[in-house]
Parts: sequence; structure tokens; C-alpha cells
Amino acid sequence: MNFAVVGAGAIGAYIGGTLSAAGSHVTLIARGAHLEAMQAHGVRVLSRGGDFEAHPAATDDISAIGDADVVFLALKAYSVPAMAPSIAAAMKPGASVVWAQNGIPYWYFHGHGGRLEGTTLQSVDPGGVIAGSMPDGSAIGCVIYLAAEIAEPGVIRHVNGARLLIGEPDGTSSERCVAICEALEAAGFTALVDDRIRDQLWLKAIGNVACNPVSALTGATLGELGRLPAVVEELRSMFAEVAQVTDRLGVEYPISLEERLQAAFQVGDHKPSMLMDREAGKPLEYECLTGAVVELARLVDVPVPRIEAIHACVGLLDALTSETATR
Repeated sequence: MNFAVVGAGAIGAYIGGTLSAAGSHVTLIARGAHLEAMQAHGVRVLSRGGDFEAHPAATDDISAIGDADVVFLALKAYSVPAMAPSIAAAMKPGASVVWAQNGIPYWYFHGHGGRLEGTTLQSVDPGGVIAGSMPDGSAIGCVIYLAAEIAEPGVIRHVNGARLLIGEPDGTSSERCVAICEALEAAGFTALVDDRIRDQLWLKAIGNVACNPVSALTGATLGELGRLPAVVEELRSMFAEVAQVTDRLGVEYPISLEERLQAAFQVGDHKPSMLMDREAGKPLEYECLTGAVVELARLVDVPVPRIEAIHACVGLLDALTSETATR
């Protein structure tokens, strides 16, 4: 099985590098100094479980994914609409795309059933560009529980976790999902097929909807978010608002929301991706999180005043960050 990773940043390069080190054929699509370092020296991983190096192919040429049976899409969600047509054009017939991203994916209401079947969320897929580009049946859902960061170009620091859940949008246990999990397991990941992948998507997303923007706005790590009781209570209230929306969508959380909130704090001294992007002067990935919740809340007629307020604040932060970066 040949793999490609489109958007081989911290998470993508870690997954791709680990698969490559285990013997899988992997192509990484990246750019800039990070790409140049991986081309020159391979992917170097620093981890408590043991440091290692891998030397997968690395390029900025999207056509290089043409040999891949499985494409891990690890781009920031806001980058996908512009890239989707070229990704789809480069894929070989029958290739699968594992949507390894934060937030709610474009395919969420494909095979969902009910009155929202086929709905396109403009916060995720403006104008339906992604849905109109990607081959029918190519999407596989994915939830990743691991934390990693780019220590320097070409060097990935694995902070914790190595668990991936994947699943078909229609809930079936397909041969392709089983085969992907087997390859991941052989590389040392914990990988499971889940027939209710949307529940798992929301279990992760509910934490990111609350903790990522609050971290970006305050500068607090995940552990620091749990220090002040008033902040904990606000996060708990944000969780409750999201849960009211997801209840209308038929979501069943695998664990209690209090357990999910405490698990976020227990990650400790780790900066969520939105805070790291703010500090690096990069665009903030929030429309697929708070933006999607606000849009969904309106579709199912549920008030989410806290999420709306945080969404507005992080939108302003994103605008100000972009202005600063261009000066």
C-alpha cells in the first residue's frame, strides 16, 4: 500500500515518517524550509519512545500523489478549498483520502441521513468547491489523538499520543479501512476502525471548539486553561452549548463531556495548534470549529451565545494577526 501525506507539517510528517520507518512507501507534500530540510536530511523525530529518522520522498509537486493508494490530507482546513481541485486531479482512480484535519469535514452530511443529508457547510466548504472536486466515495473519516510540533525544519517533536480512529462516512467496516489500520498498527500506532466516526469527530472537536480559541486568545497552554475555576466553568458552558447542537444531529459521545474536558487539561504544558499559529503569525484555523458550530446551531435552531462570542473574538484576532504578519 502506497501512502501520500498532503500537508506534511508536524502531524503529517510524524505520521508519514513513522509509516516510512516501518517500511511503507510514503510521499510527503510540503513546502518551504521544512520541505528543504526533509529533502536533505529526511524526517527526524524526537520522542520519549525513542528518536528515529526516516527518509520518505518529499516534494512540493502535488502530482507526486498519483501513485498513492491512500492520501492522508493533513492540510489546515482553510487551505483545502483552493487545493481540492488539484488534489483530485492528481489522484489515481480508486484512491482513498483520509481526512486527518481539525474540525468538521466537508463530507459530514454525506450519507448522514435525515433532513440535513447532503448539506454543505459554508464555514467548511465555501461554495461547495471541495464536494464538487473530490471523487465520490473517496473520503474516509479520521480522528487523530497525538500531539507533535516542528522543533525546527525537518525535525518533529512528538509530545504524546499515537492513536488514530478511522471510519467510513456510511458506518460500514470496509476492507480499505481495515487495511489502513493494519499498516498503521505495523508502524506502532494504535489504529481502530470505528463505525460511528462522527461521534468520535465530535468528541475531539468539542474540545478544540472550546480550548483552541480560548488558548489563542489568552496565550494559555492546555494545562494552564484548567488553573482558574472561572475559565473552567466557561469552557464547561461552551461544551454544553456544543452538546445541545450535536444532540439534534444524533451524536452519542463515547465518554462524558466532563471526562473530555479534564483530559484536555491533563495534556499539560502543550500549546494547541491555534496558539502556535498565532505566535507564528499564521492564519487561524477556526471556521471549521467555532464557525461550523455557529452555522450548525442556526440550522437546528439552537442558541449558542458563548460560541458566537468566542467565534467573533477569534475572528478579530485572526484579522489582526494577518495584518501584523503583512506589515
